[in-house]
Amino acid sequence: MLRSLDIRDMLIIDRLELTFRPGLNALTGETGAGKSILLDSLGFVLGWRGRAELVRAGATQGEVVAVFDLPADHPARAVLDEAGLQAGDELILRRVNTAEGRKTAWVNDRRVSGEVLRALSDCLVELHGQQDDRGLLNPRGHRALLDDFGGLAPQLAALRTAWTARARAAKALAEAEDRLAALKSEEEFLRHAVAELDALDPQPGEEAELDTKRRRMQAAERIREDIARAHAALGPGEGAEGRMGDALRWLDGAADGADGRLDAPIAALNRALVELGEAVQGVEDCIEALDFDPAALEAAEERLFAIRALARKHGVLPDDLGGFADDLRARLSALDAGAHDLADLRAALARAEAAYDTQAAALTAARHAAAERLDAAMAGELAPLKLDRAAFATGITPAEPGPEGRDAVAFTVATNPGAPAGPLNKIASGGELSRFLLALKVCLARGASPLTLIFDEIDRGVGGATADAVGRRLADLSHSAQVLVVTHSPQVAARAAHHWRVEKRVADGATLSSVTPLDDGARVDEIARMLSGDTITDEARAAARALLAG
Repeated sequence: MLRSLDIRDMLIIDRLELTFRPGLNALTGETGAGKSILLDSLGFVLGWRGRAELVRAGATQGEVVAVFDLPADHPARAVLDEAGLQAGDELILRRVNTAEGRKTAWVNDRRVSGEVLRALSDCLVELHGQQDDRGLLNPRGHRALLDDFGGLAPQLAALRTAWTARARAAKALAEAEDRLAALKSEEEFLRHAVAELDALDPQPGEEAELDTKRRRMQAAERIREDIARAHAALGPGEGAEGRMGDALRWLDGAADGADGRLDAPIAALNRALVELGEAVQGVEDCIEALDFDPAALEAAEERLFAIRALARKHGVLPDDLGGFADDLRARLSALDAGAHDLADLRAALARAEAAYDTQAAALTAARHAAAERLDAAMAGELAPLKLDRAAFATGITPAEPGPEGRDAVAFTVATNPGAPAGPLNKIASGGELSRFLLALKVCLARGASPLTLIFDEIDRGVGGATADAVGRRLADLSHSAQVLVVTHSPQVAARAAHHWRVEKRVADGATLSSVTPLDDGARVDEIARMLSGDTITDEARAAARALLAG
């Protein structure tokens, strides 16, 4: 509910503070007194696009503050949460417009963008007038209005779930088909590469091992001849070991006649022979280790070169060839299993589409039933508004499937029997359109509305009993929502629970607008003025009292 509106230096308003009430609030006054300025100012603080020049002449800036009550379950709280704003029991909107045209907005003392204001306004205020393009006249919103009237939220939620599942299944199938098509384009490469890798079967670390083995065999080929010569020089026979053995035998034979002088040399030779034997054994072990088959060197080189060539071919490291082969095998397996997987995914999509079709058909049937109820309710509302010859119809036609079904909904009217039906704003005249919108809003109201409903001269072009019917419908509507009506009709103003008069005055050469709340006595005079004009007669006051008495 809009609780208050504080306007400073906007157009011809210098300072104005309004406190609104629940129920039907009426704003009346002479043409040009400034009633539309109030709506312009409210639209400004709500972020609506309107007049470019709003700041009062001579002022540096204009400011509007709107305060709304915010119950715990109000939908505006979701907008605040998404914007990262705290929400209390009241919502304070403030917007400033400088004389240079710069606009700045705050919500609960936090600076926000115009987009946040407009998102909040959709949850706070709904404006209806003869040029209404935000609500009932916009066919894009008719389906949502019908669903709300029919209480179809549960069916709609189920359909959105089915649509999401359908879209997910379709996406999974499309992605699988794309993957399979990509794999098919490289099938020949995959099969050849996997066969080549399987035939070679490279192992992690094998390339380094083969390189070491190859280097060792190449080195052995170069040094084996020198080691063999050394072995011949050290070994028995003509080698050092044989000659030292001969020398030791000769010295042993001569030792007895040398009076102990050969004992030390003989001991040294024995030690030398032991060391020499170890050296010979080591050389022999080396010769044995260096002994290799030339064919083994050739085989090692061939495998090493094959591994390195395959690694260069596929652009990977030699040690990564095994993992690369595993990846190619997985892609090949996916290709071989692709047809079976596609069949499963197509079956899943068919099930999802069938579930969506079932839910969509049920929602379509529910919408047709709701449309019949709405048309009947509208017929009952149009007669008192002197539109009994008009026909209202809720048209439901097939549309492209989507998360909200496969129905297009449009409200149409035929103002005279036999006349073709068409959109509200194309067929109805200004006065008729006002009454159609009011009747439709009354029918669509369900329970307590979180919106403040504003009707801008919606009674224009009607009078007498029809204007009284308009007032009664607005009063009925105000039982479930706060209603503000800008009106020139005394019959409508008399139905209001709260009444303000908008006046224009000239002070110090400046034209200013003011708004005055009216008590019972002042209301009689204002409604009498609306009935009789500038000269208020006793008869006009009596007629005003009769209207107020209802």
